[in-house]
Amino acid sequence: MAGKGTSTEWPRRGAATNLEAEAVRDFLAENPNFLTDNPDLLPLLHPPVEHNGRNVLDMGQIVARRLGDEVIRLKAQHEELLAVGRANQAAQNQIHAAALAMMAARNFEHLIHIITGDLAHVLDVDTVTLCVEAVVDGPTGAPPKAHIGGVFVLPSGRVDELLGLKAPSLLEAVHTGDPLVFGPSAGLVRSQALIRLAPSPRSPPGILALGSRDGDKFHPGQGTELLQFLCRLLDRLFRAWLDLPH
Repeated sequence: MAGKGTSTEWPRRGAATNLEAEAVRDFLAENPNFLTDNPDLLPLLHPPVEHNGRNVLDMGQIVARRLGDEVIRLKAQHEELLAVGRANQAAQNQIHAAALAMMAARNFEHLIHIITGDLAHVLDVDTVTLCVEAVVDGPTGAPPKAHIGGVFVLPSGRVDELLGLKAPSLLEAVHTGDPLVFGPSAGLVRSQALIRLAPSPRSPPGILALGSRDGDKFHPGQGTELLQFLCRLLDRLFRAWLDLPH
């Protein structure tokens, strides 16, 4: 004779007898997580508002508590989604404003001024610089200095050293910024976004560098689609102003 075991099958519907009630009771005792796994059944229960005796659970309170917990969870989830949506919309608006500002440049020098001067405010960061690798190092092996504020010349091969071989970007928290990348502003940088620039196959690689004193501003795993869009636009503007081949 088979012994009594735990079953996950709900008791069959039959005549309304004490035996059926006992079967339901036994099923719930053997499957204590059944109502938790099927919360849609809780609103269908109609427990008594009052009860007498000791050790009697008020199912109304249990149902109310579970429904309240679910409402709190859904509300928190909803608020989180709204916060993420607002943050994404704000970031998109910043990138659009930066793109329009760059496209309004009157000449190449004005474009550089907008990038290294105006974009920090538009993108809500503390510093924005442009870096480009030197084509040929000088006699001392050091790259020549740029004559435009906010633009820095890097030694040949340094872009791959900073980002990783052929990597499109690097976002991370740092103890301090690299002086070769951020110049005098390096000391205040606590997180950075470095995005590769590649205007033309015949031009040296470069970097658009964003630095923030907020250590949580940029971090690994953060989406870079908007910054990549901005840099691809910048590549096109460089090609147009400098008459570079595609």
